[in-house]
Amino acid sequence: MEFGEFSTVNVSERGDALLVSINRPQAMNALSTQVVADLDAVVTKCVQLLESAPEQGWPFRAVIITGEGEKAFAAGADIVEMSDYDPEQARAYAESMHKVTLALEALSVPVIAAVNGHALGGGCELALACDWIIASENASFGQPEITLGIIPGFGGCVRLPRRVPLGVAREMILTGNPLKAQRALEVGLVNCVCPDKEALLECADELVSSIARRSPVAVGQAKRTMAQADALTVHDGLNVELDAFSAVFGSEDSRVGRQAFVNKQAAEFPGR
Repeated sequence: MEFGEFSTVNVSERGDALLVSINRPQAMNALSTQVVADLDAVVTKCVQLLESAPEQGWPFRAVIITGEGEKAFAAGADIVEMSDYDPEQARAYAESMHKVTLALEALSVPVIAAVNGHALGGGCELALACDWIIASENASFGQPEITLGIIPGFGGCVRLPRRVPLGVAREMILTGNPLKAQRALEVGLVNCVCPDKEALLECADELVSSIARRSPVAVGQAKRTMAQADALTVHDGLNVELDAFSAVFGSEDSRVGRQAFVNKQAAEFPGR
């Protein structure tokens, strides 16, 4: 896969996954406008590549997002850049990041945030747009915008209360105090905690390996169904699930998977 060169983001293949690393370690991987633009370009390319599946095969089965270095996944928005913003500039900045996070959520493959070090402000919000969050022991998660006299603007006020208990979300947003990795695990913000970055990426590899053994058609359909049903009543959500459940039975993956089960064999999904 050819993604081209980006000044603030590194993109590489890692097994069955695409590894996307924010590359501003000297600035704690802060989400400058250039980082946001580069992330937007990468996600747009991901969408284009995945649109060719399943007819031309699946170019990757998951996306892993992390930060270069040991200190930060992404330590928030670039405060130096936004120090002189007026309301219109702030809105444009937030809208550009909303485009990235919404596109990540809409990808037909799972997205894993591998959080090494600080995930603060926009960094926490970027992780919240991923399907899973895994963390190293030195990770911390926070929405410290309130300490600057502002509020989260990249999705924290919306996604955080959907990921953790409302009281925890309110505490994080209204005090600005961060959670360390183990506490984040306890409240359900992260799925697992690893000793260091190497173990963190190995954990991501294991998740991707599990995904790669499953039907890509079913994985994508399940992800879309959960996203669509999230804001609906139980009744309406069940109707969305019913449509998706019945539709997936028309896939070749479904036929192969059911037949493999009957024959007591491991399914080898064609991805169609």
